[in-house]
Amino acid sequence: MTGRFERGILFTAGALVTGLIGLALLDPPRSETAAPKATLEFPMTESADAEPALPAGIVRIKAVGTAAESLVGGIDVRALDNGHRAVDLHTAKALSKTFQRIGYDLDSVKTGNGEVPRLFLASLPADLDKVRETKLRKSIFFKTILPLVLQVNEEVLADRRRLWDLTVRLKKGEQLPAVDRLWLIVMTERYGVKRGDMSELMRRVDIVPPSMALAQAAEESGWGTSRFSKEGNAIFGQWTFSDALGLVPKKREAGKKHRVRAFKSLLHSVRSYLNNLNTHRAYRGFRTARESQRRKGGQIGGTRLVDTLTSYSERGGEYVKTLRSIITANNLSRLDGARLSGRTRPVRPLI
Repeated sequence: MTGRFERGILFTAGALVTGLIGLALLDPPRSETAAPKATLEFPMTESADAEPALPAGIVRIKAVGTAAESLVGGIDVRALDNGHRAVDLHTAKALSKTFQRIGYDLDSVKTGNGEVPRLFLASLPADLDKVRETKLRKSIFFKTILPLVLQVNEEVLADRRRLWDLTVRLKKGEQLPAVDRLWLIVMTERYGVKRGDMSELMRRVDIVPPSMALAQAAEESGWGTSRFSKEGNAIFGQWTFSDALGLVPKKREAGKKHRVRAFKSLLHSVRSYLNNLNTHRAYRGFRTARESQRRKGGQIGGTRLVDTLTSYSERGGEYVKTLRSIITANNLSRLDGARLSGRTRPVRPLI
């Protein structure tokens, strides 16, 4: 009896395996499902045959895939034509219309009457340099980069608040749980700080003002039209000496081995930029000045902090003057108080 039962189980299992193999052969997995992606969809027209238009400011986001960071890998901006077929909208003109449709207005954000949508594009439109109107080209660039900067700042602030809490508990003589001790070890290694140096870690785990980040992104990427920004999402001109991670500058001097670091998405580029400013010894002055602003209370502003970036470019002081000019000409200081949509209350960064 027992042998007959075991043979039955083996036969059933074999049949299931055979069926699965046959199904895989008849309908193999599609390659496009390997990497999760987010799709922003909305109707192209508002005719009777088309899908009803979305109200102003409402975005329908359909996640494809199971990863938690679907938007990090890229966002495929598409519209539905009358036949409900997907039409690629990742062009400068179409992206500008998308921003208008969802109510994304920089002037409203600057006055504090508008929020920045959580729209994270993987790359800039390839035809951005074809936009002849300077004001429109700048607007598309800023609207694309600003949500990314605010997102990474949110990530850093979350770490800063946890770090502040652990610092207070340590000063009280509390014994931290193993998970918190492990987290502190990871943070000290990520930010290049000696273990136990909580004050230096607090100095490094902090935001970069949007005005400064936007000005540097504009200058370093040629407003999103440079070869490095197009081919490698490199909007901050960071160097690398790894053959696998960078693009070779066409006018690189003989004997030089540096490359411009490439990234798989704009969000990764922004994260690397913040990490660079928060860890490299060349930007100790920046971190000290930022800490001073933090202790005085109020908002961390980019207008003063750009003065500490003479080491970021070989142009030194002239580079700083250019950044200040970009901030002033485009009134970017008003964006230092910008916030992403969906937040229930303002987050007050801890000192």
